[in-house]
Amino acid sequence: MASRFSRFRFAAAAAVSFSAGVLFASGMDWTKISWAQGGTTSRSASPRGPMAPEGSSFADIAERVTPGVVAVNTTRTARPRPPVRGRTPQGMEDFLEQFGPQQPRQQRGEGSGFIVTQDGYIVTNNHVVADADQVSITLSDGRTFKAKVIGTDSTTDVAVVKIDAKGLPTLAIGNDETTRIGDWVLAVGNPLGLDFTVTAGIISAKGRGSEIQLPNAGNFTISDFIQTDAAINPGNSGGPLINLRGEVIGLNSAIASQTGFYSGYGFAIPITLVKVVTDDLIKEGRVRIPVIGVSVGRIDPEDAGINGLARVAGVKVAGFNPADGGPAKAAGIEVGDIIISVDGKPVDRVSSLQRVVRLRRVGDLVPVEVMRFGTKKSFKVKLVEADAISRVAVLPEAAAKTVPAAGKLGITVEAVPADVAERLKLDGRGVRISGVAEDGPARDKLAAGSDIVLEVLYPTPRRAVKTVADLQGVLSGLKDGDYVSLLVRNIDPRVGDRVVNIRVGG
Repeated sequence: MASRFSRFRFAAAAAVSFSAGVLFASGMDWTKISWAQGGTTSRSASPRGPMAPEGSSFADIAERVTPGVVAVNTTRTARPRPPVRGRTPQGMEDFLEQFGPQQPRQQRGEGSGFIVTQDGYIVTNNHVVADADQVSITLSDGRTFKAKVIGTDSTTDVAVVKIDAKGLPTLAIGNDETTRIGDWVLAVGNPLGLDFTVTAGIISAKGRGSEIQLPNAGNFTISDFIQTDAAINPGNSGGPLINLRGEVIGLNSAIASQTGFYSGYGFAIPITLVKVVTDDLIKEGRVRIPVIGVSVGRIDPEDAGINGLARVAGVKVAGFNPADGGPAKAAGIEVGDIIISVDGKPVDRVSSLQRVVRLRRVGDLVPVEVMRFGTKKSFKVKLVEADAISRVAVLPEAAAKTVPAAGKLGITVEAVPADVAERLKLDGRGVRISGVAEDGPARDKLAAGSDIVLEVLYPTPRRAVKTVADLQGVLSGLKDGDYVSLLVRNIDPRVGDRVVNIRVGG
């Protein structure tokens, strides 16, 4: 049960990691953080490079774009950690301190970047320059400049630095939205200390989202990557991904690898997103992140079925930020709605929703279409700044005595203890899941001991669940093939509230 629940918790939080570790493609030693391990693949080089539509070769493109690529070198002072007293034998602390680090240590890192203005503005990754004490830029002609960090954005991993120079070569900016899976691309950068290296591959996928869990991801982190098999290694971070017209379509950022080196998967931030962030950083030195004020998650076949969707595509609304309001709630959107389009653009996954919203501005009024249990509804939502959004954490649960309940979904439920209800701010709502049958409809959807059913959203009308009898009353009227939609709160703050749709007898 413990291992199954562990799998469930990650699924509920939409935190699905790659089978191989995901790392920043930076040469900085403090960014080499990976997760699960997996197999690797290799690809052989083509004996002859393909030709671009205009008849130019990869060599022509590389020659044209390399002058606009730079090497980024950083230094950071690592302060020695103070001794942890109380963990060493009494009287030994002073003796052991003499063997510990006494002086600050300089850490060096390397990455890549590309020039966007002739007067010295350069785009790179946030993780390349974050916390650096000094940043220097080396051009392809060998000149080196000290750089000033203009601004950084950890939610997109984009940063802008500036050097004091004029008449610099710049790279043309393309449109990643018009690219297709299978298109040829070049990655240019400084991997493993090998300056201005060019590698070739194809676009392997677009819109990679929750599959990619990067270090230090936060509430508003954007996960919307172009996947490529062009070789990307530590030091490539911040370099451009180039199409066959010599235009930048992505900012190289991460690799999926079990070794920390190229294993066939690289990821770049789409240039349309990079450009919006870069413009903000250059003009204001910071970014204003627009949001619609919802907590969302991926949908599954039951979510699609209960809403009459032909495809398993869309984003499920699980709650609001702030919890008691926000622009989406004010506009009329409800928990359990499936967002299918924003600003006239289809939304098939969380990453596409994030990207569409992020490309707009705080204060914009955007149209949002949702499916609500088979009915399409349209709303106008005014975007607000993410800084105005706050989250309320919940505390761990306490034990409770099990009370028998209905088993229509293959579950048993129990009353929520008063102390738990108070800590979770349930306001009189909720029954806790105490058991889930391995072969029941709720398997892998609800977790015993940690999930609390707050409301029944469907069948309508929507109603709060305050007692075991309330839930029994709803389930008793269902038959095989019917759907039920539940608003569920998990005691783990990383999961929080979510909407669970289950097909009875499924």
